[in-house]
Amino acid sequence: MSKEVLRYEQLAEELAGLISAGTLRPGDRLPSVRRLSEERRLSVSTVVQALRRLEDRGLVEARPQSGFFVRHRGLPRPEPSTRSTPDSAVAVDVTQRLGQVLQASMQPGVTPLAAALPAPSLLPIAALHRLYSGVARRHPELLAGSSHAFMDAPVLVRQLVRRSLAWGGPLDAAEIVVTNSCTEALGLCLRVATQPGDTVAVESPAYYLMLQLLESLGLKALEIPTDPRTGLSIEAFDLATRQGKVAACLLVPNASNPLGCIMPDDNKRRLARLAAERGVAVIEDDIYGDLCFDAQRPWPIKAFDQTGNVMLCSSFSKSLTPALRIGFVAAGRYRSQLALQKTFSSGATNPITQHVLGEYLESGGYDRHLRTLRRSYEQQVEAIRAAVTRHFPASTRLTQPQGGFVLWVELPEDVDATALHGKALAEGVAFVPGELFSASGMYRNCLRLNCGNPHTPEIEDAVKRLGKLIASV
Repeated sequence: MSKEVLRYEQLAEELAGLISAGTLRPGDRLPSVRRLSEERRLSVSTVVQALRRLEDRGLVEARPQSGFFVRHRGLPRPEPSTRSTPDSAVAVDVTQRLGQVLQASMQPGVTPLAAALPAPSLLPIAALHRLYSGVARRHPELLAGSSHAFMDAPVLVRQLVRRSLAWGGPLDAAEIVVTNSCTEALGLCLRVATQPGDTVAVESPAYYLMLQLLESLGLKALEIPTDPRTGLSIEAFDLATRQGKVAACLLVPNASNPLGCIMPDDNKRRLARLAAERGVAVIEDDIYGDLCFDAQRPWPIKAFDQTGNVMLCSSFSKSLTPALRIGFVAAGRYRSQLALQKTFSSGATNPITQHVLGEYLESGGYDRHLRTLRRSYEQQVEAIRAAVTRHFPASTRLTQPQGGFVLWVELPEDVDATALHGKALAEGVAFVPGELFSASGMYRNCLRLNCGNPHTPEIEDAVKRLGKLIASV
């Protein structure tokens, strides 16, 4: 064993002893790397190795631009409860209130804990910029195409099919339609599977954008109880669809927004079978599938589809950049209808961006980027969870997300998160109130926090200020 190994292990054990004895208490900042290096006469790399060893043991945590801190090792917070939902479908009315919340969150000086957007510093912007320049130079003909002639780039479709091999596919290239975002893909699926006035089963809580889509299309939402670990209840879905009154099911089975849960494979298989037997179209948003924290990417419901009844929608807005505006849908038996709807509504999707994305996937750059990005998101989610644990009331419940970068927080029952929102904005803190994730206005004591940004002292302070506001209610 080398002397350097002995030195960093010795330093790690000394610091661990101080933590165990209570000399260094939870929340205390450790001496800086430079200070430890100078005082112990060790190299910087040796000190960093020692601190990383403590981090691996769960004794300390690194906070960007702040250093290393002793972790709070109290009892973990319980997860939010699974709630009973209304038996009947209801009309949706969230768009106006949601617009006000998101617009307010974009004001200067407001800490970005509301909209689920990744920090630009985490995204491969420079690599995409180089690809845009190269594609435009090598394929000038892409600028001359008709806006309503389908020009789905073969390189992109080929890569989408190739990636589906990892979860038991492959997808059929003929069923893929490239869209202007995942949102457009979801909207097109709803248009081909429903008529105004129809009922759509959704998770509860559900991603608010899905509720907006239902509202815009005149559809009703039937909320299905959803477990914060295993997702939408298959038993409740079974009961809800027995009478033939549900036209479609709209859900996020992998790292759902806002709960961050992953539906088990057996539940996905059962849902695909039940829905096909009962004529319920399944529309799944798999936008967070590549961002789950386990090494093995979870399979989508589409992997268990035997009849073409599942429409798989996704995009790269959470993993590459929202500015790409490229999504896709593997539409199964609905492909012809969906392609026709897209022609009427928006025509072809930007061919240059399709080629850029296809080449980036083909190069292997995306997979390398994902490995780093998943770790960053996991660390950022954990950092916000730890901050909420430090600063929110003891009765607060938290999700334990299995992917993505949002955190669902259940506050004490007497706290109205919607009323709290206005006070928080006045303090420069933004979040999304829980009632906007429910067509029936449930979850008034809940909120969702964005964890898409590295954890800085400013974010830590914002969570602390929010906790003080909650405690004062």
